[in-house]
Amino acid sequence: MEMQASQPRHRAGAWGCICHSPAFLRLNARLNEAHDASFCDQLRDADILPRVAAASGSAAPQPGASATSQAQQPPVAFTNIRLFDGHSKTLRSGLRVIVTGNRISAVEPDDGQKLDGMQVMDGSGHTLMPGLIDAHAHIMMASLSMAQLMVADIGFIHLAAAGEAERMLMRGFTSIRDMAGPAFSLKKAIDLGMVAGPRIWPSGAMISQTSGHGDFRMPYEIPSHPGQPVSRGEALGAGAIADGTAEILKRAREQLMLGASQLKLAAGGGVASNYDPLDVSQYTEAEFRAAVDAAENWGTYVAVHAYMPRAIATAVRGGVRCIEHGQLMDENTAKLLADEGIWISLQPFLDDEDAIFFPAGSPSRLKQIEMSNGTDTAYALAKKYGLKTAWGTDTLFDAKLATRQGAQLAKMTRWYEPADVLTMATRINAELLALAGPRNPYPGKLGVIEAGALADLLVVRGDPLANIQLLADPGSHLAVIMKDGRIYKDTLGVGFN
Repeated sequence: MEMQASQPRHRAGAWGCICHSPAFLRLNARLNEAHDASFCDQLRDADILPRVAAASGSAAPQPGASATSQAQQPPVAFTNIRLFDGHSKTLRSGLRVIVTGNRISAVEPDDGQKLDGMQVMDGSGHTLMPGLIDAHAHIMMASLSMAQLMVADIGFIHLAAAGEAERMLMRGFTSIRDMAGPAFSLKKAIDLGMVAGPRIWPSGAMISQTSGHGDFRMPYEIPSHPGQPVSRGEALGAGAIADGTAEILKRAREQLMLGASQLKLAAGGGVASNYDPLDVSQYTEAEFRAAVDAAENWGTYVAVHAYMPRAIATAVRGGVRCIEHGQLMDENTAKLLADEGIWISLQPFLDDEDAIFFPAGSPSRLKQIEMSNGTDTAYALAKKYGLKTAWGTDTLFDAKLATRQGAQLAKMTRWYEPADVLTMATRINAELLALAGPRNPYPGKLGVIEAGALADLLVVRGDPLANIQLLADPGSHLAVIMKDGRIYKDTLGVGFN
């Protein structure tokens, strides 16, 4: 009896309790998958799914449709096209592109023979190119003002973001790297086919030190104390305040748990934040290393917000793999990035009509002017040292500015030839997305048109290499938008042979 009394009531083995056993975890994962599929079936049966791009005559994607079910549909053949494939600096002619399921199955000579059993898309001599990629987006905060975000219900924020996601897709952006914000649920809804939108590589909350770029608390909330409610930004999942390696490890692991494909930290002063001048450096090398260790344990990487040389250098010494912005870097900083093979994700920030509005004379406006004055130098250094350079918009708080996503891409011809701009917004940005390794939520090649690549494709009326401004007016000049093998916009018409 004594032996029996000393035995545990439940035998959980090495996992501590049954809920941590491999068998339970496998069962839980299967139940979650079944729930998602069942939920989508209910939506489809109830006929309450959005009719995506109905005005253009294209069919809405079916929710939860798998690559297998897509493969059962007739292949789509793009014929009579000029091809920008993400590699060549010129358009290629005399080719056709076959899409089977959600992948490109062939890029082959167009011999004019009848393609039995295929849906044929006659491109009318227009340009077929990969879907565009925005490497620095904020889908949850792009179209609402900061004042709205500070008071709105989270449900309203998600609904606004879902609307913006569909508009973004209709602008030809089939993938984005989301660099701060609670985009996990929206990503899931898009992936399940509940709403239309781009593929999302989410970072989750930007991790920031006290007084850093992600600290938007009010002065009356300081000093903080144990048990104090989290700030509005933290409650929304936009930011996470953490000081010291232990807190950073915890916050980093939380974002990975929620589904972050990469992590983002604030390494230096920001324009929109209230307490940090541009020149201040944030976090120590050891603190960066803590986040990097957490990310590398999950097979992914850390990116940081930083403008100034010291902030960039400290982050690089801490193991960070990508610098967001970098407008105020100097020659030594650019050389460091080149020597270490570090990515820089630059944005075409200029003091022009696309600058986020801040009141004249305000601290944020003065910081904005200082930062944007460095943009020309930053691009010159990136080109001089051959830096791995990505392109993004970093649009925030302005629905009108969000509509100018393509215009901000076209603006890049200030520094690059149009072919290089399009390569950056397709193949090069896709290479940065792939840096997430096993945390990449969409395994497969993007940003190129070649056999085996994922079928994210655009048909542009005209030649964007000769006139990149075509992409600034997507409503008029994007004839076809395909993401993951599904057509979301079609003004050419699909025929059957």
